[in-house]
Amino acid sequence: MIDSYKDLIVWQKAMDLALEVYSLTKLFPKEELYGLTSQIRRAVVSIPSNIAEGKRSHSKAEYLHYLSVANGSLAEVDTQLQLAIMIGYINETQAVKAIGLRGEISRMLSSLRTKLGTA
Repeated sequence: MIDSYKDLIVWQKAMDLALEVYSLTKLFPKEELYGLTSQIRRAVVSIPSNIAEGKRSHSKAEYLHYLSVANGSLAEVDTQLQLAIMIGYINETQAVKAIGLRGEISRMLSSLRTKLGTA
């Protein structure tokens, strides 16, 4: 039985992604600090935060809502990583770990939502 959100592998992976994105954004130009750097960091922090908040919610519907928000934030991070690659702030080799984690988290969120009763 999983009692804490910290026991959820999807939360752990989301924390790994957050650390990876923070490392990658250190490579962005300083003029992006209040632009793309700030945006992607907020989005990546939202993923484990919403997983945690959902786990602590009082209803399945509320939990599913938070997982949906986490999934939306994950899509934001993916979009922003792709943009950073296209602009040339990072290259695909540098982003490979983050992109791999994004895929894992996406599958895990989908599986968790299915297990809770909706796809």
